[in-house]
Amino acid sequence: MSARDAILAEIRKNRPAGEHPLPAVPLFTPLVGDDLVAEFGERLKRMGGRIAEPGADDVFAGVRERLDGARVVASAVPELAGNRDLTAVARPRDVDDVDVAVVRAVFGIAETGSVLFTQDQLVVNAVAYLAQHLVVLLDPADILPNVQAAYLRPEFGQAAYAVLHTGPSATADIEGVLIHGAQGVRSLTVILCPRGGAAARG
Repeated sequence: MSARDAILAEIRKNRPAGEHPLPAVPLFTPLVGDDLVAEFGERLKRMGGRIAEPGADDVFAGVRERLDGARVVASAVPELAGNRDLTAVARPRDVDDVDVAVVRAVFGIAETGSVLFTQDQLVVNAVAYLAQHLVVLLDPADILPNVQAAYLRPEFGQAAYAVLHTGPSATADIEGVLIHGAQGVRSLTVILCPRGGAAARG
């Protein structure tokens, strides 16, 4: 038994008997307008991310140059075949040479420009941090108005791993100089693509 499993087993063993429901999350009036797609894109841009428009015959037209110039592309979406099979990765550190990772978000949040991933979307959780660039497919219908609405989604209670990403890695705590990619991906690009959309060319 690993140390992690031992700790979790002790917690379960000493959990107080009975049902202890979580407190209800209050709903607040969203601080965004009715156009959730536009609001999401505006806030993503403020956080250093960007929206790439899909092409008529190529979903990845807006990031095609980056994909074509990458040595290692890890794709967790059926719309694109990369050259690194994430399901065959044995250790998280084995994705430290990934130039571009392509994943689909569970949903986005208009109020913050964030996207949510679980272990099901990432396949290897570390790829969302160790890749140089992250390309995210997001169905416009999956954009929620605010964080309170996001908390009501079942993924927060059902997934073993869930993480919100808001733009690329950014730090500006040293002399006020903003640096992207210091502790994570250097860029985060969102492509608004309905689920089950057309596959990319190539």
